[in-house]
Amino acid sequence: MPYYVERGEIPGKRHVQHRVGGRLTYEELVSREGFSDVASNAYHLRPPTAVRGVGASRPLPLTAAADEPHRHRHVFTSRLPAGGCPVFGRRALAFNDDLVVSTCEPVQDQPAFYRNALADELVFVHHGAGTLESMYGDLDFGPGDYLVVPRGTTHRLRCRPGRVKLFVVETRGPVQVPRHFRSDHGQLMEHAPYCERDLRAPRWREPVDEPGDFPVLVKLRDRVQETVLAHHPFDLVGWDGFCYPWAFSIHDFMPVVGKVHLPPPVHVTFTAPGLVVCSFVPRPFDFHPEAVPIPYAHSNVDSDEILYYVEGNFMSRRGIETESLTLHPLGYPHGPQPGLIEKSLGAKETGELAVMVDTFAPLRVGRDALAADDPAYPLSWLEGA
Repeated sequence: MPYYVERGEIPGKRHVQHRVGGRLTYEELVSREGFSDVASNAYHLRPPTAVRGVGASRPLPLTAAADEPHRHRHVFTSRLPAGGCPVFGRRALAFNDDLVVSTCEPVQDQPAFYRNALADELVFVHHGAGTLESMYGDLDFGPGDYLVVPRGTTHRLRCRPGRVKLFVVETRGPVQVPRHFRSDHGQLMEHAPYCERDLRAPRWREPVDEPGDFPVLVKLRDRVQETVLAHHPFDLVGWDGFCYPWAFSIHDFMPVVGKVHLPPPVHVTFTAPGLVVCSFVPRPFDFHPEAVPIPYAHSNVDSDEILYYVEGNFMSRRGIETESLTLHPLGYPHGPQPGLIEKSLGAKETGELAVMVDTFAPLRVGRDALAADDPAYPLSWLEGA
């Protein structure tokens, strides 16, 4: 949810001389949709355009599973091997022209600064903690945090020692707060499931004034291009605007409950072109005396549904583990497995925590998903399964 933020030293007007300690700074406008959407003005000690060299271009292809049947899927992502860094350790499990869904269990730091030039990134932190460093400042994160990183942001994910598990959604357009949560002036309204107090912008960090060779890995579709800057990219003396990384904890999401079961739109947390992201959090169940607490069967006529299971008791599913990922594609109904409706009757609350991504175009299954696929899952709605 971009709102106006000011950090460091900035001049009284845009596009005028700005000196710090007698030194003229270099202004950079970072803007969306040309000059027609949100933007930030950043003031550098050195020219942000100063490139010392162009390095290697590394392929990073998205590979779909070949000739796989169109069916329900259950992927045990905990069984995928850990490896790589927060960029190159990602395993693409599903994708289309609007998004790429990956999990990542990095075991090493990023080898260089990183900039996704063609996608915004929504990173859900399942396990681990650390700091997202960018030219805008430092953004600490921990379990349950969503990190929203606008495209074009030069950053580095620093993880603390210990296991780290990330669920990553790369989107072709901005990750935004749903329009119906915002007033005409952009303020979050009273019925929204969170407010500005829940959102965290980067904290200020003093500029790094350091010449040298600083590689930046720029992601462009199916490859990563290395570019070597002539100075440290975090040399800002100040910035202000609406375009920057920010964080929101799933634990601060305020769930809506009803007399009978409410559908996933009440759990919508973010939108982006071609998709919505929902947060399922602990909450009381429905209070109608004959309510059925778990979801009814649903046919995805226009959507594919991905559900990433974080923790808790997933009442409508058997055989689901923490870190499981299910894909329920359009063309087939899905719903509670046999016996679970009766078992749920009378339940008063749920402790589940999960992230859902609904897409509006069919997904392709990534080849990495096959390594941890449950081939029996499409048959799990049979009696006795």
